[in-house]
Formats: sequence, C-alpha cells, structure tokens
Amino acid sequence: MTGALAPTKPLTAIDRCDRCGAQAYIRATLPVGGELLFCAHHGRQHVAALREKGADIQDESARLSQTRATASENER
Repeated sequence: MTGALAPTKPLTAIDRCDRCGAQAYIRATLPVGGELLFCAHHGRQHVAALREKGADIQDESARLSQTRATASENER
C-alpha cells in the first residue's frame, strides 16, 4: 500500500448535496472512509471543519463561475 489516494472522478449533475439535494460541486472524502457531497453553499459552511479533521476536499465550485460566464457570452 502506497498511501496515495485513488483519483477522484469529476462530479456530475447526478451528484447531489447531502444537505439540501442541490447539485454537488464539493466532495469531502473522509479519512475513515466514505464521502460527503455538498453544493457550493453548504460546502463553504463545512469545508474548513472537514479539512481540520483530515478530509480530502475536491472542490469544483469554480465551474459555477465558468457556467455563468459562458451563459453571458451566449446572450450577446
């Protein structure tokens, strides 16, 4: 065992926030196993505490800005 984490797959529209059911953009992989999924809003609330507890955080919330920028460009 090398101790390296397995690569995580990108989050999709099927992945839903464990708090509210919105699309998940943040995955917290817990050191004891398992994972939690959060929308950007709930991720901002919980990610600092999860990091302190040793969780590996996959944050794809920047995609929200990219989506808005693309939508604005398409409206022109």
